[in-house]
Amino acid sequence: MSTEDRGFASMDEDKQREIASKGGKAAHEKGTAHEFTSEEAREAGKKGGQTTSQDREFMSEIGKKGGQNSH
Repeated sequence: MSTEDRGFASMDEDKQREIASKGGKAAHEKGTAHEFTSEEAREAGKKGGQTTSQDREFMSEIGKKGGQNSH
């Protein structure tokens, strides 16, 4: 068995999602999960938007898609 066939990252996305969901549910039941306030969520969204907008190639692609969908 090679190292590429082991671990979480080598699993298919559905299996990863299933395992991650169980972890999140357990954390909420235990009371240790972080719950974002509106302000924290707003700040995180703003930070992600700033990072994404710096990727000019990506912004160009989504702009093209938007233009195609509007016609």
